[in-house]
Amino acid sequence: MKIKTTLIMLATVLSFGCNSNNDSTNELVILCGNSFLPPTEALIAGFQEKTGINATFTTGGSEDLLPHVKARKKGDIFISHDPYLDYTKNAGAYSDHVYVGFVAPVIAVCKGNPKSINSIDDLAREGLKIALSNPQYSTCGELVFNLLEKKNIKDAVMKNVGNRLTKGHSNLGNLLKTRSVDAVIMWNGVAHTFKDHLVVVKTPYEYDREINVSVMGLSYSKQPELVKEFMEFTRKNGPRIFEKYGYVK
Repeated sequence: MKIKTTLIMLATVLSFGCNSNNDSTNELVILCGNSFLPPTEALIAGFQEKTGINATFTTGGSEDLLPHVKARKKGDIFISHDPYLDYTKNAGAYSDHVYVGFVAPVIAVCKGNPKSINSIDDLAREGLKIALSNPQYSTCGELVFNLLEKKNIKDAVMKNVGNRLTKGHSNLGNLLKTRSVDAVIMWNGVAHTFKDHLVVVKTPYEYDREINVSVMGLSYSKQPELVKEFMEFTRKNGPRIFEKYGYVK
């Protein structure tokens, strides 16, 4: 997702504790990009079961959470994808990180693939209804648009997209779930969330870069020992958990 300062979209609290500020005792505050909710919930649950340490999380677009990191006032842990690891380091807010998986654009279609879509080139076929993430807000959208331009099919695909450029991958999943479109390109992990309603088309990885998902410890945390403990738990368990939820190439 590109940097765009907006109000935070949503605050969701996993009720392991009763307070969500950094002054709370024996409790971690996790800033979670909203593409990573299911594995984050599983990671927190496993951590609490093993250690008894409480955690809450705030979720939103990564571009909405970054101002909290830059202000160095909220959060002990930040979970996001490239390039937010670099942004966190540049803000002087970094203490540690663990790569836990990858986000990759995948083509998703309705169950049964009724339009026989087998490659990104097929999205240029006349008459299809396609939805994509808006590159103004989305790293996935940037990757897709770059590939469409490289293949010289962007104009044809965009005719099929029309006004269906979205912000938020869940919107893409819901469009497929309701069969409002024939295909979308979305993050792999979000497609996994909608696996009962769609099929992922297996295609070669043709994008110009790989995007890592990182769990980051924040240097300004007032609970550095708890951060260290969470990061060690993540090193041992995070990659397995994120793989289970589809964050693989």
